[in-house]
Formats: sequence, C-alpha cells, structure tokens
Amino acid sequence: MTEEPMETVREEAPSNAEVSNDLSLEANDQMKFNKSELRAVAGKPIKLTLKNVGKSTKESMAHDCIIFKPGTDINAFSQKAMTDKANDYIPPSEKGSIIAHTKLLGPGEEDTIEFTINEKGTYDFICSFPAHYAAGMKGK
Repeated sequence: MTEEPMETVREEAPSNAEVSNDLSLEANDQMKFNKSELRAVAGKPIKLTLKNVGKSTKESMAHDCIIFKPGTDINAFSQKAMTDKANDYIPPSEKGSIIAHTKLLGPGEEDTIEFTINEKGTYDFICSFPAHYAAGMKGK
C-alpha cells in the first residue's frame, strides 16, 4: 500500500487586532509600539490615543504616531524627518502624505487625535523620531 502525499494548505495568520474606532497605542524606551496593527471601520471617525510610557527624556526618546496615505515612500519620509527637529520631525514638504499625526510626546505624556479614513485599505504608521522607524517602530 502506498501513501499519497498530504496536501498542505497555508492560510494567512488571522489578525489579533480588535476592530474599533477608539484606538490606543503605547510607545516605550525600547523604541517599540505595543501594537503593530490597528484596525478600524472605514468611513467613520477614528479616535487614536498615543501614550509615551517610557521614562527617558523627551530630548533623547520622544515618540509620535504618523498615519500615512497609501503609496507614501516611508523610507524617504523617515530620512527627511530625522533632520527636521525644528518641526518635531515632520517635514513641511511631506505633510501632503500624512492623514493624521499626534504631537511629539515626552515621558508620561499622551495625545489623542481624531480623523476619518474613508477608503478601506492598509495604511502605514510610524514614529518619526530619529532612528525609531529604522528600529522597527512602525505598524499597519
């Protein structure tokens, strides 16, 4: 008796992110967000609260959250942002690629923003403080 090969079916891993238009995100001194995926319903207002739970000074370890329009070159944005301290690392020349962003936060600070994304899709978010995006401070 010969055995027939088993067919292997790979499925995409299910998302662990809860769908909610009232979102929270934390940033820490290890240059990490506590979530790499946020899910919301398109066409309805979204409220996002970012909290910096770190202890390091704002000068050495500040955090923000920037949500981008589809098609944005995040690497290019990050390169320009690193040198734009005067504008809290959000270059004015790149504002057209941003849907929404929080303030740059020091330790213990938080900021809540409200915005609407009308089209379903996948949108990138990052922290623009120097070297944070390169260290993996990003999500969808």
